[in-house]
Amino acid sequence: MLDARTFLTAAVDYLRKNPDEIVSTAVNAASLKFGVPLVALRWFSSQAKLPRKAPKDIDIDSVPPAIRISLSVQAMGTPIRATASVRVDDIDFSATSMRIGIRLSDVKLALLGDSETAVATLIKSGALDLTKTGNLLKFLPNRPPAIVEAEGDRIVIDLLKIPAIANNFWLRRALAVMTPVVGVRAIETDRDHLYIALRASPRGLPRALAALRGRS
Repeated sequence: MLDARTFLTAAVDYLRKNPDEIVSTAVNAASLKFGVPLVALRWFSSQAKLPRKAPKDIDIDSVPPAIRISLSVQAMGTPIRATASVRVDDIDFSATSMRIGIRLSDVKLALLGDSETAVATLIKSGALDLTKTGNLLKFLPNRPPAIVEAEGDRIVIDLLKIPAIANNFWLRRALAVMTPVVGVRAIETDRDHLYIALRASPRGLPRALAALRGRS
């Protein structure tokens, strides 16, 4: 977990150096568009205390409208450096699902050191078709249950297939109340920001109120 005081200090320092950020945030908010500076994501990834087996040395950049991520990870006992451009092309949140469709491009895998594992052999041989990452995941043994679709360069993830998320009562309640009236229209980048654009659906207000009162 990040120390709240450290986070607040970093945020204030950033705004002092970038005062125009406040104006652009206000302008974007009027159209239900909210941006997170990529420098903030980089800072967070460098400061967060992640589990021992979590990806390390995370680099974040943008190739609009995609975000480019590089990280070091252990894949079946093989240390590798993975890089990919990730573009979100569909978001569908409801009380029963949190589906995110993403397209992967410019996928690269590089070995970190010498290794003779099966994964290392595949990478060295160049036999992996990294332009169709979805096809690789489609036939992966013990595929994570959160990956509900995989085809070509596209993968669909349903976060509610992850037990820790699905069993969170307050999250499920928030989804039931919020999703009838507020949806995610797009997630995209420009040179310096990751933007989340929302859409409002006033017709869903009766369903939201019913969920708030515990009737759905």
